[in-house]
Amino acid sequence: MADSYETELRTLFNVAPSAREGGRRLTRYSVDQELSAKFESELQLEKEMRDTDELPANVKDFLDNSPFELHDTPGQEEVVLTRTFGDEKIRITFNIADLNALDEDADRYSEDKALYDEDGSDMPTDTQSGGAQSKHTINQGRTKDGNFNIAPEDSIAPADRPELADSESPEEDQEPSFPARVNVTIEKPGTNGALQVETVAQDGVIIIENVYYYPTASLADPQSADGDWARRSMYTGPQFGNLDQDLQVLLERYLEERGINTALALWVPEYIDFKEQREYLDWLANIKSFVDA
Repeated sequence: MADSYETELRTLFNVAPSAREGGRRLTRYSVDQELSAKFESELQLEKEMRDTDELPANVKDFLDNSPFELHDTPGQEEVVLTRTFGDEKIRITFNIADLNALDEDADRYSEDKALYDEDGSDMPTDTQSGGAQSKHTINQGRTKDGNFNIAPEDSIAPADRPELADSESPEEDQEPSFPARVNVTIEKPGTNGALQVETVAQDGVIIIENVYYYPTASLADPQSADGDWARRSMYTGPQFGNLDQDLQVLLERYLEERGINTALALWVPEYIDFKEQREYLDWLANIKSFVDA
């Protein structure tokens, strides 16, 4: 009678036949095996597509020839680079979450585009903008946030400008990198303060967004709610794009002199892509192990 009742329960809740261990009945859902097999399949597929055991040549070459020291903790999203420049201590941080955020933005764009396609209307496009390093544009008007608006008639295609036609050809075959946020913190002995610069690295260019000064270095990277609140209530200066043009250029050179340059701007997105793939493989393996336990 009892065995018949258990059989009915297993049928009702889709439970696989139980195994006995130490006098106890252990049951395992049939989906566990399917889930584990799927995770294993995904793991093998990802490993075949890319080897994450060794650093890519470009990534390794930068680290071997750079003054920066890498601090990368497995399982953590944030990556840190440190170096000394004279008597200064420089700390650079970036996050692999930027790559996931880009995927979400792409999905959102696709959904929005599909809605406009259904309505038969044209989807509005963003006006091209950029800092002092924007290329191939004329008649640029500065916006309130310091970026440049370019009218459609003022955008000149490289094919229409002989001096740019040849230089643009190689870039057509290159896939543009994604924007990666890079925060730079600089400390000096003899002062309790810290300079923090928020930048974006993309396509080999470091674009400064904001420059902050904090009277105490701990405010640059607060580790408590009180510290974060104190930081939020401080005046941290205007947006970078609203500064005098000469001041912008000098601040860019200030960073470049300390190694925050084209080489770093090219390396950061590559390392984010490598680390995100490695963390994804670990995530797959960890969940598979949990399901199998």
